[in-house]
Amino acid sequence: MDSVEKRRNSIVNWINEKGEVTFAQLKEAFPNVSDMTLRTDLKNLDDIKRIVRIHGGARSVDVVVGTDDFMSRRSIRNVDAKKAIIMKAKELVAPGTAIFLDSGSTTTMLAAELKDQPNLIITSSISCAMELARLEKAQVVIPGGTMNRYSLSICGSQGAGELQKMKFDLAFMGVTTYNDDTGFACNVYEESQLKQTVINRALKTVVLMDSTKVGKNSTFTFGSLKDVDVVISDGNLPEVFLAACRENNVEVL
Repeated sequence: MDSVEKRRNSIVNWINEKGEVTFAQLKEAFPNVSDMTLRTDLKNLDDIKRIVRIHGGARSVDVVVGTDDFMSRRSIRNVDAKKAIIMKAKELVAPGTAIFLDSGSTTTMLAAELKDQPNLIITSSISCAMELARLEKAQVVIPGGTMNRYSLSICGSQGAGELQKMKFDLAFMGVTTYNDDTGFACNVYEESQLKQTVINRALKTVVLMDSTKVGKNSTFTFGSLKDVDVVISDGNLPEVFLAACRENNVEVL
């Protein structure tokens, strides 16, 4: 394998780990490669469909095609930030309440930390359900639907229809990205529809989101700051986002 192929493989692996990167981040990750060479590499990798070039950067093919990335990859990213988030989130769960756990690596970590107490827990996440199996006092409900084998979640009209008949005291929602113009978004249409249904049926909606997801774009919007009550993050959210939260009366933890 020549040096060009090795470098391009490294670029692809790095983009796959991050999901989406800016050109500035790429330059920082590969400081010994010139701007012109990096741009040539991105064009070549885009041409052969190993990555997807976007304005100002690149995305992993896995994200763009609608998988919302592999759970195995997400579970090892930003672990410390996710731990900080779930330690705050679990304190919001009161005994005797009905809660919804969205799919995602952060909600899966939260499921593993929930106390064994009387709760009705509804989840669209297979990985969350596996973590919740240890609980003896909680009742766990999984809506029907189609399995997304990449994100280990259940989605589709069947699940959304079942959730439409429920009411949640508290909904913990995962997001792929947040952008000021489009709001909270993901890359799978069926999951965006299910998320919208849950938000509409929740008395209180809590978004679990580490700061790396702010300022990026995904394909399908499912809500805005007007639709949520609390954002739990890692303490590194940009001031512009915090100001928008204050304007919309969203509590930030």
